[in-house]
Amino acid sequence: MSAQSPVDTQHPLNNFNNCHVGIIQRLKALDELPALLEPAARARQIAEQSLEFFREAIFEHHLEEERELFPAVLASAEPGEEQLKVKAMAKRLTDEHRSVEKLWKSLEKGLKQVVKGQSSELDVSDLQRLVTEYQAHAHYEETEFLPLSEKILSRNSNHMAALGLSLHMRHVKPVNAYI
Repeated sequence: MSAQSPVDTQHPLNNFNNCHVGIIQRLKALDELPALLEPAARARQIAEQSLEFFREAIFEHHLEEERELFPAVLASAEPGEEQLKVKAMAKRLTDEHRSVEKLWKSLEKGLKQVVKGQSSELDVSDLQRLVTEYQAHAHYEETEFLPLSEKILSRNSNHMAALGLSLHMRHVKPVNAYI
């Protein structure tokens, strides 16, 4: 039973005065809904695209660097100080890969809930940490490791060509054909 005002049986029209106030307030709140649905839909879209991208692109990118780029640069570096520097840089980058991947895995469940439009226990501080750490990782790689890699691999065109061929072969899809 609702908690309504008692009915005025002596002056029945008073029952209709101001009765629309509550209805109008509720309609104003309802009118806010379209503006709120747009960010929610955008959140679901970002979460879904991020789940796909991280698994298909970022994990694969890390694997390529660790299996192809880092060993190629290390093998082509001059023995001694340069080789030690490359080894330390590759270790740092690999450790950062694992750290970012671990953070990502901790966020996946919450992101999947966002995709479904469900209430999510997404750890916002971990998400912000992921973004910050990856930006720092990318900056270091782009400004420090890749220029050094270019210098080292450019000394011998065969080394650069071998890396290019190796990367190409990783991206070639096997063909099942009968001859």
